[in-house]
Amino acid sequence: MRTTMKWLGRLAAGVVLLLVAALTTVYAMSEWRLRRVWDVQASVPVVPSDAAAVARGDHLATIRGCKGCHGPDLGGATFIDAPVMARLSGSNLTSGQGGIVRSDLDRVRAIRHGVAPNGRSLLFMPSQEFNALSESDMGDLLAYLHSVPAVDRTLPPNRVGPLGRALFLAGKVPLLPAEVVDHQAPPAQPSPGATPAYGAYLASSCKGCHGAGLSGGHIPGTPPSWPDAANLTPHASGLAGWSEADLRRALREGISRDGRKLKTDFMPVRETRHLSDEEIGALYAYFQSVPARPRGGR
Repeated sequence: MRTTMKWLGRLAAGVVLLLVAALTTVYAMSEWRLRRVWDVQASVPVVPSDAAAVARGDHLATIRGCKGCHGPDLGGATFIDAPVMARLSGSNLTSGQGGIVRSDLDRVRAIRHGVAPNGRSLLFMPSQEFNALSESDMGDLLAYLHSVPAVDRTLPPNRVGPLGRALFLAGKVPLLPAEVVDHQAPPAQPSPGATPAYGAYLASSCKGCHGAGLSGGHIPGTPPSWPDAANLTPHASGLAGWSEADLRRALREGISRDGRKLKTDFMPVRETRHLSDEEIGALYAYFQSVPARPRGGR
């Protein structure tokens, strides 16, 4: 019995040592990537100051999801708080206490490239969705950021837990946008209208959850309890048979074609309900134009 207990103790100690070694390796490898400094070139577009531009920038900040992570007042908000995974907050973008003072060049670098003023990649900033933002839209967005009232709010520091780091190294969580953005891509030059081309421009904000191919499935890095993203392609498991009016109802009211209520805790109807008729028409035209794919292929 004593010999058995001794071997069990040695086995347990060995398992603990292996676990510590694995965690140390995960931390070291992930930290090396987190600390990488990116030298990206960015330029600031013309920033208008008229009320129409500010209103347009407010609209863009809403439909593009800025207010989902940074809060309705852009004063910052914590959107993930799971110690083993991560604690991540959208920063305070205002000039209030706790806000991060940035130049317009810093803002463009953050929005388009996912790079902070110190050159490191931001965490979980979806710059891959904003990288092609047109010069006009970027200018209006900056005009709006200049106009927002100061909010005094200090957010807890961001941190990535052991599971988050492991999933990041395994390629399951797009934690560092600077690694996936095409830093050489020029801004888009969309012509607004209810066209597939303009819909593709707008739909870049949909692909973080619904996948590059828009066929949905489980969103990488989210808990198993989260619902799968819907299939937005014209497949039988997606939007086949949907009319533009059906899509408008889903985006504005959170009601599916079959009358089912969407899970608006996950589907951001609070943002998509602000899409204009022209923007919804463009999205519908684009969704109907992409290849039909079975649900879950992302």
